[in-house]
Amino acid sequence: MYLWAIVLLAVLVGVVIGILIGSWFWNYQRKIKAVGEPAGLAITDQAASGILAVSSAAMLVGNHDEVRYSSPAAHTLGVVRGSRIVVSELLKLIRKARQQQANLTSELQLVRPGVKPIPLQIRVGYLGGGNLLVVIHDLSYELRMDAARRDFVANISHELKTPIGAISVLSEAVSQASGDPDQVLEFANRLQFESSRLTDLVNQIIELSRLQASNSLANHTIVDLTEVINEAIGYNQEVAVARKINITTHFGENCMALGDKGQLVDAVSNLVANAIAYSDEYARVAIVTNRVPNEDSEAEVVEVVVSDNGIGIKPEDQKRVFERFFRVDYSRSRESGGTGLGLAIVKHIMVAHGGSVKVWSKPGEGSTFTLQLPALSAEPDSQ
Repeated sequence: MYLWAIVLLAVLVGVVIGILIGSWFWNYQRKIKAVGEPAGLAITDQAASGILAVSSAAMLVGNHDEVRYSSPAAHTLGVVRGSRIVVSELLKLIRKARQQQANLTSELQLVRPGVKPIPLQIRVGYLGGGNLLVVIHDLSYELRMDAARRDFVANISHELKTPIGAISVLSEAVSQASGDPDQVLEFANRLQFESSRLTDLVNQIIELSRLQASNSLANHTIVDLTEVINEAIGYNQEVAVARKINITTHFGENCMALGDKGQLVDAVSNLVANAIAYSDEYARVAIVTNRVPNEDSEAEVVEVVVSDNGIGIKPEDQKRVFERFFRVDYSRSRESGGTGLGLAIVKHIMVAHGGSVKVWSKPGEGSTFTLQLPALSAEPDSQ
């Protein structure tokens, strides 16, 4: 009797313990699911404000491929419409990342009617709960910069090869003409010319690199453009006299600007050197400063206008004159020792000073280059 009671009690205790264990296990599983599912939602909510603030195309995608949050750039780029992803290749990548529960990176071409394909880099991050973070980077700028660097290196290689090759040939010619003093002198003069040309090219490459890397207004001063022009003329006076070219000036009142005086002298000097190089003997070069209203605002600008009556520039070439190594007349540029970098340097200096450079030209009549800089206030100092 007591034995059966003990057995029955043991069975009842076992059932109770089993129920308790089962209840605990069920609650434990439920907690795991509760922690697992909302985790992705919590991350989504926390990241939403950041997604809306970023400048890149970014979005948070739910477990049914719906776009929960997206940055304005994602809509501008055209990968999102409403709450849907409209680029099939992107949607495939998102689904693959969700299936693998992994972070994936890929590149694709975004094709839209009427425009060039846009190269994109896609990064998809798995957040849990079927949610994904997608960041899209437009590679167009980087690819253009890479192409520009390759072109620049190729151009430098070509430009350096010409004087270096000439120096090599002339050095050999000097050694072979050792018995003829006249030939030695002729080859030595040409050797000196090519050496100077190579030095100028290297210096202008360094100057252009320095301009691109520096802040021209970091150590700015008040600059009197009359002084700038006089210094620029001084640098070119010897060449102008040798070519019998007359340089005239007219200075307007209160033509002051804020900037780096040395760089502004370089800009004007390059324009004067070009005017001399591309003009015939007995030509004239005129330099004028003015203070004029800004066409785009109520503020005033100061102008430096450099005009010549030289060979002029064809209309199709005027769009390219500020490109590196571009020359209007290659043979004339070679004779004068031009590097093809002068106008590129002028443009960089003007942009760094918040100004601009414009060109007007007509073949056979001459060219006019106009520099514009923000003008300092004409009001006298109250102190």
